[in-house]
Order: sequence, then C-alpha cells, then structure tokens
Amino acid sequence: MIKQEPEEGQTTRVEAEAGEENIETLKQTLAEEKEKAEKYLANWQRAQADLINYKRRSEQEKEEISKFANSVLILDLLPVLDDFERAFASLPSNSAELSWLEGIRLVERKLRASLEAQGLSRIQALGEPFDPKFHEAIRQGKGEEGIVIEEIQKGYKLHDRVIRPSKVVVGNSKIEEKETTEAENNSEKESGLDYHSELNTL
Repeated sequence: MIKQEPEEGQTTRVEAEAGEENIETLKQTLAEEKEKAEKYLANWQRAQADLINYKRRSEQEKEEISKFANSVLILDLLPVLDDFERAFASLPSNSAELSWLEGIRLVERKLRASLEAQGLSRIQALGEPFDPKFHEAIRQGKGEEGIVIEEIQKGYKLHDRVIRPSKVVVGNSKIEEKETTEAENNSEKESGLDYHSELNTL
C-alpha cells in the first residue's frame, strides 16, 4: 500500500492549527499560574499585615505593662498622701514656723514628686461638672445642679487611667429651690400675720 503524502498547503494548515492549540494551552497555563501567583501574593501580604499587627500589639502591651507596673504600689501609697494632707490641715496656725514641721512637709513634697514622675496626676473636681468617669458621688448638697461643690477625697490618674476616682458632693439646685420656696412661703405667712395684726389693732 502506497502512503499518500499530504499536500504542502494542507501541511501548513495542520501545523498552524497545532500551533494555535499550543498557544491556547500556553495562555491557559499562564493564566492559571498567574492566578496562583496572585493568591500566593495575597496570602503573603495578609501574613505580613498580621505580623505587623502582632508586633504593634506586642509593643503596646509592653508599653502598657511598663506604664502601669507600679500601679498597685502607687495606689497603696495614696492613703499616705491623704494622711499628710489631713495632718497639715489640722495643724494650729502658730505651728507654721516649726523647723521639724518643714522637714515633714519636705518629705511629703518628695513623695508627691516621685509619684508624679511615675505618671501620677490629680483629678480636678471642685467646681467641675460631675463626670462619673472621674468622680464618685457620695451625696448631694446645696449648690448648682450637676457641679461638684465639695471634694471628700482626692482622686488620681496614672498616666491616662483613673486609679482612684474623686469622692465628691454634687450640687442639687432642687434643694435650693425648695428652700427658697419655703422661705418665700414663710415670708408670705409673716406678712399675712402682720396684715391681720394691723387690722386687729384698728
């Protein structure tokens, strides 16, 4: 049997078709590999972002630990400051020039300065609007409503965190209004009695 050779044009067409199939296969393979590469890149970027976030959180935690490591000790020393203040407030006026007393004042100032160097600061309370984040209301009293009118115990912050809120008395204008109304009523009664007494004398 004689094998028939393909014609020249037919050979070229077959080769072209084979070449096109190879190109399509290569394009498909390239697209698949490109998709894989993009997935790998996205996973790598996500892992890198997670690592950066982890490092940032670790640094923040270390900073928090270093800032507040002494908070328990400082909180235990606050009553000592309270005692100093109460002692100085109860001193008689003629004891202001005693040398030993000035030495105690110096000790108190050094203690306060050391605590302030660690980040301790006073919470402003007297005359300020009542804020439950910084103040603890003990009772209400006569005064402008919602304003701290008396500070029972000083409050403190360590850096930006409250470690002891101020114990305060908060003004309640309703009490003032009630007392004013009662005073006005009493005044009216007294003026009424005066009027009746004048009528009786006529």
